[in-house]
Amino acid sequence: MYLSESDLAAIWLTIKLATTVTILLLCLATPIAWWLARTGSKLKAPIAAILSLPLILPPTVLGFYLLISMGPHGFIGQTTQFLGIGLLPFTFSGLVIASVIYSLPFAVYPIQNAIEKLGERPLEVAATLGAGPWDRFFTVVLPLIKPGLFTAAVLSFAHTVGEFGVVLMIGGNIPEETRVVAVQMYDHVEALEYAEAHTLAALMLGFSFVVLLLLYGTKSTKAMSHGAY
Repeated sequence: MYLSESDLAAIWLTIKLATTVTILLLCLATPIAWWLARTGSKLKAPIAAILSLPLILPPTVLGFYLLISMGPHGFIGQTTQFLGIGLLPFTFSGLVIASVIYSLPFAVYPIQNAIEKLGERPLEVAATLGAGPWDRFFTVVLPLIKPGLFTAAVLSFAHTVGEFGVVLMIGGNIPEETRVVAVQMYDHVEALEYAEAHTLAALMLGFSFVVLLLLYGTKSTKAMSHGAY
């Protein structure tokens, strides 16, 4: 198994992107999931539908509209230019924003499910003991929804690693800047470098299997621990 310098650079960039996106998603998805799990607002259904769009939209469609909105004539592009940040397409920062949007439902829904399963009882007990809203959230809710947070983190990381359409549309193919593993493998196939493509594909396959094993293994262990009691 041989990995070239460009392959290693692509792997490192992919890990960097996935780690950054996962951290941001956990911070962003947790309050969204909390609101979705507890609200009775009529806006819940349309907001949930919007959040779910990345699950059914072709990645190139989402990437195209993000590219337009981040471009010089788009709302995001005009805002970033006004703030002196410049344009985001074909930059690592642009990849991060696009990946956060693309992977958002993979972070929100596991956390939302965990919060809904939690119920009201633990919060009511904490309230009777004098815990305020923030105390209840940080000392009761977060510890009890750790499995949901873990699932959200693993799925977000894995989904970001496997992105292709969105990252190619927003980031292009710039070495050590936006060329992630999926794009690097595509380059190898285009150049008829099948041995190199096989190496990266095997790594992706192995990574995917480990992710699924981790998720299902955690669920099995949790189920067995509940059964023991």
